[in-house]
Amino acid sequence: MIVAGVMSGTSADGIDVALVRISGQSRGLRLKLLAHQHFAYPARVREAVLASMDADAARVADLARLNVLLGELYTDAVATTIRRHRTRVDLVGCHGQTLYHQGDPDPFLGRPIATTWQTGEGATIAQRLRIPVVSDFRPADMAAGGKGAPLVPVLDLALYAHSKRLRVLQNIGGIANLTIIPAGQHLGETRKVIALDTGPGNMVIDACAQNLFGKGYDRNGMFASRGKVINAVLRQTLAHPFFRRKPPKTAGREEFGRQFVSQFLSSCGHADKHDVIATATALTASSIISGLKQALTRARISIPISGSRADYVVSGGGVANRTLMRMISAHVEPFGFRVLTSDVLGMPSQAKEAAAFALLAYQTWNRRAGNVPTATGANRPAVLGKISYV
Repeated sequence: MIVAGVMSGTSADGIDVALVRISGQSRGLRLKLLAHQHFAYPARVREAVLASMDADAARVADLARLNVLLGELYTDAVATTIRRHRTRVDLVGCHGQTLYHQGDPDPFLGRPIATTWQTGEGATIAQRLRIPVVSDFRPADMAAGGKGAPLVPVLDLALYAHSKRLRVLQNIGGIANLTIIPAGQHLGETRKVIALDTGPGNMVIDACAQNLFGKGYDRNGMFASRGKVINAVLRQTLAHPFFRRKPPKTAGREEFGRQFVSQFLSSCGHADKHDVIATATALTASSIISGLKQALTRARISIPISGSRADYVVSGGGVANRTLMRMISAHVEPFGFRVLTSDVLGMPSQAKEAAAFALLAYQTWNRRAGNVPTATGANRPAVLGKISYV
């Protein structure tokens, strides 16, 4: 079966489409990436998406229209990818655009409620393309007691599990998350797999680059490379309650969005702009290392790794930030890890999350669980998503 995975992440920079050939199940699961395309959001659409994320107020009509508009844009992205690569597609798995994610229950009208909202109408995609669509993956895990994230561990297991090597899969998108796969684990055996969101990935760096330099992101980490980390601000920011919370845990713009960035910039005062970006970059690196230590402790893996049979595999847009990668490598290499990118192991960094939702759609289509309970905190495996038939 050829599945188109569609992903638009918390950075809200656009749409990634991965065409993946998938067959088999559990230990015999086979995946081959056939094609990957990225489509930037039009500027006005990106503004509307960012304004809607964790918004204090929004017009219901605009949110309803955005749902259909994104469905149309996802349709166009998949159709263009199919046409360019002359490939038929049997199924589409669409993550949608997260507008709100609250993994832990809060009181609401007399009941504790945990919730998530990914917008982008699956029925629109299905009817336009005449291909079945699986969408809205996260609520089923939350209904089973999980936090709805991270869901990428199912792909990590399928692609990177190794009989003799411990592997940490680190994704750096808007939010950073990691998966620890001990040697010998596989998709049918997940009891020892640990995963969690570590905190901001590119999100705070991008916001600072926009605020201070009028740029959407720090290209190659050049701004950060010219600055010095403001250690007092870094220590203060790392005192945020999220970093002390024990896994499983998830993060989003609710924790590290507009309000967080405003407070961070205020803490930096009148510091040099490059120093501010360097400090935001160090925040991402430090929080990743803190999360890694938490996860290794939970997995009962001591540091440094004995025998050094361990790989630290990085994917996502953060791979392109050379300053961030240098900071991370300086911390994890002494732990005994060999640092790689997912590109080296056959999966382009930018395609990985889209490919994950292709696999999750395949699992759903075959009525198989897509969550990893030790990663999300769910009390049982769950078949994820909703199917729009044609």
